[in-house]
Amino acid sequence: MRQIFAGAQIFDGTRLHSGKALVVDDGVVTGIEDATHADVMLDGGLIAPAFIDLQVNGGGGIMLDDQADAGRIAVICATHILQGCAGVMPTLITDTPEATANVIAACATAAQANVPGFLGLHLEGPHLDLSRKGAHDPALIRPMTQADLTQLIDAAGQLPALMVTLSPKAVTNAQISALAKAGIVVSLGHTDCSYEEARSAMDAGAGCATHLFNAMSQLQSRAPGMVGAVLDCDVAAGLIADGIHVSVAALRIAVAARPNGLFLVSDCMGFAGTELTELVLGGRRITRHAGRLTLDDGALAGADLRLDAALALMVRRVGVSPEAALAMATSTPAALIGMSARLGHLVPGRRADMVRLNSDWGLTNVWWGGVAL
Repeated sequence: MRQIFAGAQIFDGTRLHSGKALVVDDGVVTGIEDATHADVMLDGGLIAPAFIDLQVNGGGGIMLDDQADAGRIAVICATHILQGCAGVMPTLITDTPEATANVIAACATAAQANVPGFLGLHLEGPHLDLSRKGAHDPALIRPMTQADLTQLIDAAGQLPALMVTLSPKAVTNAQISALAKAGIVVSLGHTDCSYEEARSAMDAGAGCATHLFNAMSQLQSRAPGMVGAVLDCDVAAGLIADGIHVSVAALRIAVAARPNGLFLVSDCMGFAGTELTELVLGGRRITRHAGRLTLDDGALAGADLRLDAALALMVRRVGVSPEAALAMATSTPAALIGMSARLGHLVPGRRADMVRLNSDWGLTNVWWGGVAL
């Protein structure tokens, strides 16, 4: 079936087109052409590739935890498809070796079953720094062993993509190099490392940083820390752009220093797509109130954020151009996990997984393979 979408700007993953129409045949983009007529006439806003979220702790009332199976992963992914994502990386925060093994097995099954929206697994921990633990259970944080390294390399062969967040202080550079050579996205985070230690880890193969500014050594005049290392290099870095985890001023500084390579993450929990006000994670209660997710001690526990809201903040308050902000939610994360050939762009040959955003950057429509959801 041929569909012609017109009446809205079109972001193709790189630039915005005005006065054009997006042509879709049998769920696949075939071109962006002059708008002469339309099957789907929209009244403004813009069409963009559906989002890519590389840090999703849960959704639909489900957390990724030791109870994971392919069915629960499918619920998490389906929840985020309805919130505008073409795909997500379910994220396991620091847990036991047994829980990690179970989640890897469940994700491998999800990959074999071609669960819609499943892009791979993000393991955030357990090889972190206690001093920057955030909401992670300190009793489960530990250095990487040879058995851990072998498990991760084996997992990489079973998954579409694997990202591992770790601290340079909890691993060796040789381990980082081995992970990177296995095709794993090594992301530095939850770390109190120095600038020099961070750059050494990057030289060894770490190509990303997890939620820039949060749970890491900060930029100081004589000790630039992890933040300084990211702002002074070209590795990718995720941002929780909710105005709570990172201030608007800090976001402006980040994009000024790094106009390329930054991407948006929701860091959402199982609250996503629900009206729940409480969840339990690892025996600890998380409370949702006024846009914040907190533990009983008041510490932040993930974010209550959707990527359309993150886009709105980046454009309207931070001052990022629409094209740059949209790339941060689409083509940039797709490139990081090696999936640019099928995600993050609306160009000929790509599936028509796409969203429409209104003039306030709110999500109004989602199409999955050209079919309205």
